[in-house]
Amino acid sequence: MGGSSMMSIGILLLLLVVMYFLMIRPQKKREKETNAMRAGIQVGDEIVTIGGICAKVVKTKEETIVVQVGPDKVKFEMMRWSVSKVVKEGPGRRERDTDDFDEVADAEENEVRKSRPKRMKKAAPVVEEIEEEIEEPVEAAEEVASAPVEEAAEVVEEAKEEE
Repeated sequence: MGGSSMMSIGILLLLLVVMYFLMIRPQKKREKETNAMRAGIQVGDEIVTIGGICAKVVKTKEETIVVQVGPDKVKFEMMRWSVSKVVKEGPGRRERDTDDFDEVADAEENEVRKSRPKRMKKAAPVVEEIEEEIEEPVEAAEEVASAPVEEAAEVVEEAKEEE
């Protein structure tokens, strides 16, 4: 009896070890890779979210990222955990495990500059210019509008004199 119970415990332990190597270990490895990918997201990367949204990373924060979507360049903030995969790495990404400092310096020199949005000018000078442009045609229109009235008045006066 003692041998058969030891055999069943041995089979149970063997089954647990096989399940660990076939199921638990690969899942933890995938989870570790996914967390490293999400932590390594940088500005300029193109990503796909869990919901299927394709976007470009504009700004990164500790727990969140700001992404830009569509031709209208709509920006919104989302959690890092919602990133499914990085489709295309940005142009400014550097290799972290490079030991040669000359290569890193060359990469920094050749790094593509980020374009920033243009700032809008103050509206006050533009408003003044528009007001000046509007005043001139208004004065000219008043002259044109009053001219036929004056001419009509002269014609009426001449008609009265002729009578």
